[in-house]
Order: sequence, then C-alpha cells, then structure tokens
Amino acid sequence: SNSSAESLDRLYPAVGSTKPPRKRTTSQCKSEPPLLRTSKRTIYTAGRPPWYNEHGTQSKEAFVIGLGGGSASGKTTVATMIIEALDVPWVVLLSMDSFYKVLTKQQQEQAASNDFNFDHPDAFDFDLIIATLKKLKQGKSVKIPIYDFTTHSRKKEWKTLYGANVIIFEGIMAFADKELLKLLDLKIFVDTDSDIRLVRRLRRDISERGRDIEGVIKQYNKFVKPAFDQYIQPTMRLADIVVPRGSGNTVAIDLIVQHVHSQLEEVRAARAALASAHQCHPLPQTLSVLKSTPQVRGMHTIIRNKETSRDEFIFYSKRLMRLLIEHALSLLPFQSCTVQTPQGQDYEGRTYSGKQITGVSILRAGETMEPALRAVCKDVRIGTILIQTNCNTGEPELHYLRLPKDISEDHVILMDCTVSTGAAAMMAVRVLLDHDVPEDKIFLLSLLMAEMGVHSVAYAFPRVKIITTAVDKKVNDLFRIIPGIGNFGDRYFGTDAPPDWSDDEDALST
Repeated sequence: SNSSAESLDRLYPAVGSTKPPRKRTTSQCKSEPPLLRTSKRTIYTAGRPPWYNEHGTQSKEAFVIGLGGGSASGKTTVATMIIEALDVPWVVLLSMDSFYKVLTKQQQEQAASNDFNFDHPDAFDFDLIIATLKKLKQGKSVKIPIYDFTTHSRKKEWKTLYGANVIIFEGIMAFADKELLKLLDLKIFVDTDSDIRLVRRLRRDISERGRDIEGVIKQYNKFVKPAFDQYIQPTMRLADIVVPRGSGNTVAIDLIVQHVHSQLEEVRAARAALASAHQCHPLPQTLSVLKSTPQVRGMHTIIRNKETSRDEFIFYSKRLMRLLIEHALSLLPFQSCTVQTPQGQDYEGRTYSGKQITGVSILRAGETMEPALRAVCKDVRIGTILIQTNCNTGEPELHYLRLPKDISEDHVILMDCTVSTGAAAMMAVRVLLDHDVPEDKIFLLSLLMAEMGVHSVAYAFPRVKIITTAVDKKVNDLFRIIPGIGNFGDRYFGTDAPPDWSDDEDALST
C-alpha cells in the first residue's frame, strides 16, 4: 500500500543515496566457548586481539557484516559458513534475537497464546542494539542479554563480549533502522523460498522451543508472513549482496569472503611498530626501578644463572617480589594523619589516601606475585587476566578475565614477571581502562623489563606507573629479553618451554 511505502521511505535511506565515506580505522570477558572448531583451527567468538598501535589506540575499527532475511532463511548458517571461510581467528556473532524488548504482563499473556507480534520492528530494542554495536566496534566490553524463547523473557544473567576484527550481526530486522545501517560495512540479504522457511520454522519451534504445530502455523500466518512482506522483504533493496538459496549458494559466500578480506587489511607488523617507537629516547619518568643494592644485584645473579636450581630460583624470586611490592606501595598516594601513641603522645604519620588496592595478575607468571602482595596488603582483592600468544601471528590474545566489582575506584597493581615487547602488558592495561580504571591508578609491576617494553607501555599510556627491579637493554629477533632471565613461568613451575616462547607472553604454555 501507499501508506506502507511512505512508512518505509521514512525508515530507510533512499537507494543510491550518497553519504561521505566513513573512515575505516579493524578492532577486538568472560570467556565464551569457540564458535567453531575445524580440523585445522579454532575460531574464537570472544576475546580481544591486541589491535592497538604504538599510541595505545586502535589501528582499525571492526568490520561489521549485517545479515538480514526472513525468519528461518538460514542467516545463522550463512554466518557460520562465512566465519569458517574467512580464516580470521577472532569473530563476534551477534544475534538480533538477543535484543527482544522486555514484555509487559499483558504482552506475556499474548505471547503465551501466540498473539504477540515478535516480527514487528517495535518488538526489538534498537537503542540497545545500536549502543552495543558501537561499543563492539570500538573494542570495548559489552553485556548481551540472553533471551529465553520458551518463556518469552530475558534471563537474569547477561553474557560479556568484546569486539573483534569481524563482527557479524544477524536478524530479521538487521536493516530496519537508519542508525543501525550506518554501523554496517557490508549488508547481506539471505533470500530463501517461503515454503522452505515455513518448514524450517515448524521444525525449529516445535523441537527447540516447545511450541505446537497449530500455534506455529497461527503465528506464521498472522504475524510472520505479513511482517516479511511489509518490513523485511523491502529491505532487500538496501543490501550490498543478495544470497539466493541461502547456505546452498557457495559461490556467493566465496565472493563475500573475498570482499571482506580485501577490506580488512590486517596490520601484521604491530609488534614491529612497538619495537621502533621511541626506542632511542631516555627512559620515561613514569618508570621506577628498585635501587640496585648489593642484595638486589646478588638475587638477580642467582635467578639469572641458568644453573640455579628450581628451589633456589623460587626462593630468591619471592624475595625480589616482596621488595618490588613494597617499593610499589611506597609510590601510592598518602596523606598526613595524627595518631596517639600508647604513651599518650601525638605522632604525625601518613595513611593511604585511596579507597582500596586491587591486584591483577597476568596469568600465568603474574600469579606468582600474588602471595607477596597478600603478605603486605591486608584483605587485598585479586583479579586475573589470561593472555596467550597466537602461534601464527606472534601476538597476544585475551582469553579470560575475572575482575573484582567496582574496580574502577581502586588503585590497581598489575603484575607480570617479565615484560619484553610490552604487547601483553598493553593489552592488560587496555582491559583495565575498559573497566573504567583511571590510567594514573594503574601500577605495572614486573621483576624484569626490556627497554622496548618500558618505552612501548609508557608511550601508549603515559600516566601508568611502571615499576621493576631491573631493565635490560636488548630484545632479540624472537622478542626474548637479553641477557634476560629465561622463561620465568617454566623455570618457576618446572615446565618445559615451547620452542617459540616470548618472555612477556609465557602464558602460551598454560
């Protein structure tokens, strides 16, 4: 009808309308299981690759693919095929089904009798969808609602995701909002015959969602089919690519994958850029090195010696950790205070002026510093971050984090035993910043650092305090600190180092 056409014209931009090209700048938790396991690799659907340049900012935004089409047209299957063929290790698959609005009591009753229209644009929370996609594109953490199709309601728990180099957003109304369309770099419409879609919907709703055949057919005829004709099918004209026959059209999927590859242009030299950033400059003022007393020098002599037994290595490492932690605590903000001694005399002292101290260890080597922190900080809270090195790219990747609540108000002691390039440390700092920890409240502690790592972290995050017991000048071609200390985690835990380990990323062997 004319009124429907006018409504659609208001909703969608005109075909072929010109708009200035957006500057594309590719992006990156509770860990989620991988979306796919193939015979050759695992494709992760949660986590954060280190797509930050030497300035500590993103080198590119995420590439967002929008997948639209009718209910049961095969959008998820097409998305999975694209992900598999892309051969990109970090992908987020976001379903529009997670963003149904919370129903009122009356709407709940209508839904129970198949009288509520879930296929209308008003059924979706577009504001939340747009806000979520924007944050994902920026590499920030987001909370995704979990929708229960059996009870037609959101569950209490939400899942946490980060962005990735590719984000696939799929849903029946994927192209049904102007602001949402602006976030999509590639729009794909999956066009599948209506009879096939009905058969698939019957099978899915009966077997997976506990519906009866009469209710499914009633809902299809009353809401699904009219909504497709009025709101979904017209959006095909907005698509960059139309995929007839859905997942059966392998030629179209191959073309899509080629196009995405041409757009991604991954920056593979991220670590090389870090290595060259400010390397000839004096060490930054934010660096504090424990005074090299004969005692400290002697302990370094022992733990650096390849002939040192594991028992002695652990003992003297712990002594150094204790000294390092105490030195770091002396750099926290303090304020004057007056107390009365048992003799009834006033004593002008100092007291910590912050709210709380939280320790965050970068697994696995960083956790060896936790006992020293607990020994000098009463009731300290501890968080963990797991970062592993990608064997193919040589870059660290975030796989898991557990941080205390309200960490944004704390001074955070970020702990890792060795830092060579600084890539893993930079990622950990970015995670803390994503959780609203102020940059000047982050203290990065390490037993040993390379000058490269010091410069990289300080250049990217000039207000982060860097504290260590020693700084070595060189890093070799394999990013190992020279003269170094060896793989700290393997020497401490008594495990064998992999042939391609990197000093500040020994979590690879975890």
